[in-house]
Order: sequence, then C-alpha cells, then structure tokens
Amino acid sequence: MYKHVLSLAALAVGLVVATSPADAQARRGHVVAGRGAAGHGFAQWRSASRDPGSATVRRGLQTSNGHGYRHERSRDYGQGHYSADRSTQFNNGRGATTGRDANWGDGGFNGSRTTTLNNGNSFGRNTSAVKNADGTASYSTTLTGPRGGSRTVSGTVPRHR
Repeated sequence: MYKHVLSLAALAVGLVVATSPADAQARRGHVVAGRGAAGHGFAQWRSASRDPGSATVRRGLQTSNGHGYRHERSRDYGQGHYSADRSTQFNNGRGATTGRDANWGDGGFNGSRTTTLNNGNSFGRNTSAVKNADGTASYSTTLTGPRGGSRTVSGTVPRHR
C-alpha cells in the first residue's frame, strides 16, 4: 500500500510541474504524502503561479482507496476587465465549473457568472448597466435557473442630486 502512496505522490509532483507555466514570475507548490491513523495512504498537492494581471492555483487530494478531488481557480485582470474560472472535480464524476467575466469603461458595465454542473445543468446571471446622457443610469439583470427558466429585472436609476 505504501508503494501506491509513493506512486500517487510522484504523480502529484509530475502534475504540479507539468501544469505550471515556465515563464511565471512566482511559482510555488508542495506535495504531502502519508498515512492516516487507520493506515490508509493519501497524497495531497497544491501549486500556485502568478504573473502581473493573472494568477492560477491548483490543488487536489488522492487517497489509496480511490477517493479524491481536483480544484483549479484562475483569474485574469487588467484595466477595464476581469475574468475568473473555478473548477472542482471529484473522482466519483461529480463537479462544477464556474466562470465570471466583467468589462467596464466609457460609462458602461457588463458582467456575467455561469455555473455548469457535470450533469449538464447550468445556472447564472448576466448584468449590464450604462450611464445615460441625461445623468441617469439604466440596468438589466437576467437570472437563469438550472432548469432553464429565467427572470429579467431592469430599470433606470434617477440622477443623483
């Protein structure tokens, strides 16, 4: 069993090294392998890489009895934009992926968030807002549920005095 744990640890180290970008300004990672109180083995890993305007973090856990997960989150940001993705996947096939995007500038904003489950269901929201020439602002948000239904809320915000 200990050979399996060492194999998992070696695999985890390989994943950390292979998935880290070579040109990142800051990279960190670690792997922990061991045995629990009941003698079951595990391997746990984490890696992070950061560049100006972006960051990625990966982590996971694998046990000798086949349980485990992988989680990854990344973001990209700069003047007038932001995007982030997050994914958690379990060995049993369950999991979800969430994406967020936002853009702003010239008196306007557009943003969205969508979560997609491994069974194909997805839900989220889209929002847009714009500054009008008369000093008011208009907005619209659409919410979408996992069964396909949606609801839109929109309106105008009066000018602030």
